[in-house]
Amino acid sequence: MRDIILKSLDADKAIDVTTLDLKGKTSIADYMIVASGTSQRHIASMADRLASRLKENDMDALGIEGLEDCSWVLIDANDVLVHLFRAETRSFYDIERLWSVAPGDRLRVVSSQ
Repeated sequence: MRDIILKSLDADKAIDVTTLDLKGKTSIADYMIVASGTSQRHIASMADRLASRLKENDMDALGIEGLEDCSWVLIDANDVLVHLFRAETRSFYDIERLWSVAPGDRLRVVSSQ
């Protein structure tokens, strides 16, 4: 599924695509893919095409959130979470950094404060 998603985002000219391996960090998914779009319309079309491509491959997205304003769209594709952002929204939330800290390191950071 991850490869289908990455090919879809590449075909739709997604910007700065990053794949995070979540195995061992959480049970919600194996991978998180983060990408940016050039505009709200670009993000909406990437999300729509990705949902269609998943369906063509007998994989349905469990949920799509954020299509109302398309500054941040989350697609739950079972073992892969896909975040599509406008650049400024992605920079503000910086979820790649949030998920790059190992759980044990997070506990050490919190307990040292």
